[in-house]
Amino acid sequence: MIPDRIEKKVHLRSSLERVWQAISNAEQFGRWFGVNFDGPFIAGTRLKGRIAPTQVDPEVAKLQKPHEGKVFDFEVDRIEPMKRISFRWHPFAIDPNFDYSKEPMTLIVFELEEVADGVLLTISESGFDKIPLERRAQAFTANDGGWTKQTGLIRKFLTSDLGA
Repeated sequence: MIPDRIEKKVHLRSSLERVWQAISNAEQFGRWFGVNFDGPFIAGTRLKGRIAPTQVDPEVAKLQKPHEGKVFDFEVDRIEPMKRISFRWHPFAIDPNFDYSKEPMTLIVFELEEVADGVLLTISESGFDKIPLERRAQAFTANDGGWTKQTGLIRKFLTSDLGA
């Protein structure tokens, strides 16, 4: 049975303000995550994202390169400044010939907790139990691995000149 939820935690040796900007500012988020958005993150808005290889890791950028320019729907769910931001999307929506708009979206939550020497970022994605069975396992496996890579990317971003 495929679990319904992915959860990753990463300790970031940065200020709460810097981490918040990295996850709540669409431009900064896009630099490390590997996407260009057609607008800012505002709760309740729907955006289009276009895959654009990450600027912080050449190896991950190579993996993203074949998907460059692919468009996907991205919905900003809630914003609680300096604490949490959540989004919805269609997981592993990579087939350009398939209409994912009829499928449910998963919920992605970025939660921040100040700790003694930085910030603990928890990233979770849930709702896989509502994804059609024929795609569920592949979407879960791909996103589980993807979130592992993304925790490394945000860490690199925050320690690079791009995150300054």
